[in-house]
Amino acid sequence: MAKLELSQQRLNSVKKAEEYYNALRTNIQLSGDELKVIALSSVRPGEGKSTTSTNIAWAFARAGYKTLLIDADIRNSVMSGVFKSREKITGLTDYLSGTRDLSHGLCETNVENLFVIQSGAVSPNPTALLQSEKFEAMIETLRKYFDYIIVDTAPIGVVIDAAIIVQKCDASILVTEAGVAKRREVQKAKSQLEQTGIPFLGVVLNKFNIQREKYGSYGSYGNYGSYGKK
Repeated sequence: MAKLELSQQRLNSVKKAEEYYNALRTNIQLSGDELKVIALSSVRPGEGKSTTSTNIAWAFARAGYKTLLIDADIRNSVMSGVFKSREKITGLTDYLSGTRDLSHGLCETNVENLFVIQSGAVSPNPTALLQSEKFEAMIETLRKYFDYIIVDTAPIGVVIDAAIIVQKCDASILVTEAGVAKRREVQKAKSQLEQTGIPFLGVVLNKFNIQREKYGSYGSYGNYGSYGKK
């Protein structure tokens, strides 16, 4: 099994916000024992979705749960910049397209209990890969071996991929950056996730200035690291 490393700089960054991500982990667990495969999406690119996915997976792993982080943002992955390897790593698209066995893409990390499947090579038809029976079968197989699976998806406000993936998961969470997406855009993204028929757990408002008492129309979403049904 290949080995990926989470950089010391990233580890230090996660530890600084450890309290927030432990709270998110606890709230996910309190939402139901049957919720084991959690999809994260955002309204737009660059809102901190992948960082949040990584940090939540880290929080579960640190708590002693065997955790898998799947980079399913196969159109525009940024996860390759988070985890480093000295060898060539295959990933999700390589498996879904039939060019590699899943075992080649399942990687250990330098964080105990944390495993990762990276996105793999860019596909000319990502939607078809995610809609395939192979993707659903993969999730069902992996859930037998892991306590929790965190799936990082593409922004739902941009492409349909997230809605496709969420239908194969147990629940979804929306990440949005304070001051970036408009309230109606957040509400539309939330509605899109809810329309999948899969439980929607809440909104994480990222990069929020906790020194300010009010934040305009975002007040109802809480503060940085907030989580809950809205």
